[in-house]
Amino acid sequence: MVDHSFADLSLAALYDSLNPWGPGDDFYLGLVREARAVLDIGCGTGRLLRRARAEGHPGRLTGLDPAAAMLVQARRARPDDVEWVLGDTRVRSWDGEFDLVVMTGHAFQELTGDEEIRRLLHAVREALGPGGRFVFETRNPAARAWERWTPERVHEVTAADGTPVRMWHEVQGDGLHRGRVRFTETYEGDGWPAPRVSHGVLRFLDDHALRDVLGEAGLSVVAQYGDWQRGPLTATGPEIITVAERAR
Repeated sequence: MVDHSFADLSLAALYDSLNPWGPGDDFYLGLVREARAVLDIGCGTGRLLRRARAEGHPGRLTGLDPAAAMLVQARRARPDDVEWVLGDTRVRSWDGEFDLVVMTGHAFQELTGDEEIRRLLHAVREALGPGGRFVFETRNPAARAWERWTPERVHEVTAADGTPVRMWHEVQGDGLHRGRVRFTETYEGDGWPAPRVSHGVLRFLDDHALRDVLGEAGLSVVAQYGDWQRGPLTATGPEIITVAERAR
C-alpha cells in the first residue's frame, strides 16, 4: 500500500522541498553518471534520474514507483527522455538489462515483510547484467533515528500556490517493535480545513541481517559504508550503505 503522503498529488508536490538535495543524492548521481543503463526502484519524483539526464546522461534511465502522484511530478519535469514505470517489481521484470540498480531515500525500508524483501531482491538479481551493481541505503537501527521523529521537529515549506505548509513526524507506540517502527506524518497548511495525516511503517535491518537476506537472494555484498564519503561502518553511525552484485 502506498503511503498517503506519496499518493496525494498536493503532498507529493512538496516532497522535493521537504527533502532537499544532499550528500546522498551526490553519491548516487556519481554512480549513475558512470553507468550505461540504470534502474531506480522507488524513484519517487525521479529527481536523481532527472538530474542525470539534464546533465547529459546518454544511456537508458528507468524509474519505477508504485505512487502515481510521485510519477506525475517526474513526468512533468521529463516527460519523454526517461522511462517512468508505475508499479513495483511485480508489474515489470527485466532480464539482465541494467548495470546499476539503486534504491535511494531509504526506500528499501518501505519493504516491511520478509516476502516483500525476497521478491524485490530476486527481481533485482534478474535485472542486473554481468558486473552489475545494486546500491541502496538503510538507516542503522543502532542509531535509533526514530527517537528524533517528534512533533517538536517541524519542517516548513511553501506550496506551489504560496501556502505555508508545516510537516512533522510522531512515532507510534514505544518505537522499534519486531524490527519495525510505526509513525505518522502530519501536514498542516494555512487555510486547510484540517491537517492531512499519513501513516507509515519502516523496517530496520542491521548490516548482518542485510547480508543474510541478500545472500539468500543470490546477491553478495561488495562493500558497505557508514557515510556518503564511503567511510567505514560504525556501531551507531546513521547509515548502512550497501553495494551488492550477483553472487558468482
